[in-house]
Amino acid sequence: MAAGNVVAAALFLFLATSALLVAGDDPYRFFTWTVTYGDITPLGVKQQGILINGQFPGPTIEAVTNDNLIINVFNKLNDPFLISWNGIQQRRNSFEDGVAGTTCPIPPGGNFTYILQVKDQIGTYFYFPSLAFHKAAGGFGAIRVLSRPMIPVPFPPPAADYPLLIGDWYKANHTDLKYMLDSGKALGFPDGLLINGRSWDGYTFNVQQGRTYRFRISNVGLSTSLNIRFQGHTMTLVEVEGSHTMQTTYSSLDVHLGQSYSVLLTADQPAYDYAVVVSTRFTSKIISTTAVLRYSGSGGKSPAALPGGPTIQIDWSLNQARSIRWNLTASGPRPNPQGSYHYGMVTTTRTIRLASSSATVNGKQRYAVNGVSHVNPDTPLKVADYYKIAGVFSVGTISDSPSGGGGGGAYLQTAVMGASYRDYVEIVFENPENEVQSWHIDGYAFWVVGMDGGKWSSASRQGYNLRDAVSRYTVQMKYNKQTNTSLSLVLCSDHHDLTHKLCLFHQVYPNSWTAIYMPLDNVGMWNVRSENWARQYLGQQFYLRVWTSSTSWRDEYPIPKNALLCGRAAGRRTRPL
Repeated sequence: MAAGNVVAAALFLFLATSALLVAGDDPYRFFTWTVTYGDITPLGVKQQGILINGQFPGPTIEAVTNDNLIINVFNKLNDPFLISWNGIQQRRNSFEDGVAGTTCPIPPGGNFTYILQVKDQIGTYFYFPSLAFHKAAGGFGAIRVLSRPMIPVPFPPPAADYPLLIGDWYKANHTDLKYMLDSGKALGFPDGLLINGRSWDGYTFNVQQGRTYRFRISNVGLSTSLNIRFQGHTMTLVEVEGSHTMQTTYSSLDVHLGQSYSVLLTADQPAYDYAVVVSTRFTSKIISTTAVLRYSGSGGKSPAALPGGPTIQIDWSLNQARSIRWNLTASGPRPNPQGSYHYGMVTTTRTIRLASSSATVNGKQRYAVNGVSHVNPDTPLKVADYYKIAGVFSVGTISDSPSGGGGGGAYLQTAVMGASYRDYVEIVFENPENEVQSWHIDGYAFWVVGMDGGKWSSASRQGYNLRDAVSRYTVQMKYNKQTNTSLSLVLCSDHHDLTHKLCLFHQVYPNSWTAIYMPLDNVGMWNVRSENWARQYLGQQFYLRVWTSSTSWRDEYPIPKNALLCGRAAGRRTRPL
């Protein structure tokens, strides 16, 4: 037997015989990744990139609902390293989430095997390096989770399924960018945009006339909302972050930080090379880049002009947001229709209001949630919680509502909010600032039930969409700083029609809010963060501790047997092998 097969077989036996935290009847997929530094030149300037198996971006993970993913990561960097899995819910197993509050870093020269299961999930996701400012150097890649063969999908199989990772990029090395933030300086405007790690016409998608293709679009950038369009073609939206949507056609699509979309594109034009155009949104200057959509037998570049896109138009973006609706009759990861769960008929048990803010602390720029700017302790919160190590964190160090209206200063604190397992919460994200905000919650998907300008109040619930809001894991709030005018999206009901409609109107508001409903059905320690990576790095995040007194594995798995232990947990034992 070949050496590689011996290693794989031994690992499989270890996993299978150690009462692993995954379903024994579901398939296993094994990956071995070596993480190294390497020279990359995405914008024509040599810089230090983070490569996975020599690739930038990293390899695509393809899985099927309920697959077990065994990912052995060897860290050849000179820094501690972790990978997190954007949108993968880590059911009952936040130890594997791969962020500073849940998982001890892989030391330089060390390795760690992630043991994940894409339990009851389908759709489009991505992974990324979560520590320091590594995300600015690469180390990210696409994840696609396909439906099981017996589960109906609401569109025919595409001719090909392409990952399409878009994002802003800086020419400076990630270490220099981190130093800037640590020194209290802003990153400034990005130097360019990338499509699958390449700049202008550096990446090609091959298509054949008459066939339909699926493109899985994710914004993996650091600071900028983006718009994407295909020259001479339209897109049909079919999935958003694990939810099948009503199939609406778009000529271009806004993709905010951390968001993912799946679209179908039919190659129905004459055989030329067409441009895939990506450009910035809501920025003082507009930058763009292109990839190539190449037909088989192409006669060269299309003679048509490149398609223009929206720039600072908030109304355009909100009008598009209002059109994205949950497909109530389509199956999700299970055969029953997505709409069989009536999220709007469940009574909420708690309201959490979260306000972002910018502040100067000790003479340096920081960002905060409800006045608290998070700092990571010396021991991951989840590890400290498991071993009951005192002094690492306290539950309740961040309030569930803003103090003083959400403005003012901030203070440094390890921020942990407590919550009870099986509660059904309403979370309102309040944005008093002059930029688009994008938020992500690890371990969960949620329903975006309402957006509006001004201040949220209990009366705002009258406009909630309680029928067919999309379930997703990233939400954005918008603000038009150029005109001090926010265009507000309101979900309103027509009493003569039981379906909910969306209304778009102009108001002069200095702020806005977005409300979500979320069932707390996943015990663990979960990161709630800004997807603007500088804001996240400088404190705009906290951890939601979803707790139960139960010790049953049906509610939460114990610490993995192979878990790395660090900080105040160093020298302890996990569980007997």
